[in-house]
Amino acid sequence: METIAYQKLSSGFYNRPDVLKIARELLGKIIVTKFNGELTSARIVETEAYAGVVDKASHAYGGRRTARTEIMYREGGVAYVYLIYGIHQLFNIVTDGVDIPHAILIRGAEPVTGVPVMLQRTGKKVADFTLTKGPGNVSKALGITIGHTGESLLEDEFCLVSDGFTPLAEDIVATPRIGVDYAGADALLPYRFIIRGNKYVSGKPSQNNPR
Repeated sequence: METIAYQKLSSGFYNRPDVLKIARELLGKIIVTKFNGELTSARIVETEAYAGVVDKASHAYGGRRTARTEIMYREGGVAYVYLIYGIHQLFNIVTDGVDIPHAILIRGAEPVTGVPVMLQRTGKKVADFTLTKGPGNVSKALGITIGHTGESLLEDEFCLVSDGFTPLAEDIVATPRIGVDYAGADALLPYRFIIRGNKYVSGKPSQNNPR
């Protein structure tokens, strides 16, 4: 039987200045969680980049620093999880160096291991595409909560790995981000990256076309 070699992403992967490049390169990487001894993993198929103080869609726009956003100013390679609508917990990856609040939201992922655990966590009966489609579902299925904010993504129980898979360039589509209309012109920036045709990508068909 062939053994798949997984390589954990290093701090050098996250601690780079080009948040768009990192967001694109995260496509195909695998999120691994092993919380309370329960192993789950999913391959990233959709990301959104947020370019810090100059990005009107970012929580850190204009240098805003609050108890919630302070984690974004840490060195890259830690988790930033926040709550929206009082129910959805959204997993972001902090990138770049200290005091540069870049972050990448994980919007969609394809299950790799631990589907029975994911079903239990989400309360779903069937492992259809909604299991890890959309950022709230990704976090719920993988067991990621706001309590993981600030945790390093370099540890065995919570990390990102590569199994050597890289999407073809022609299969990567850049589109505007979803749900950031408040950001004015910045809402139109092509900062969302998806793997074309993947069923775990969120958004309407009209939102998944290149701009």
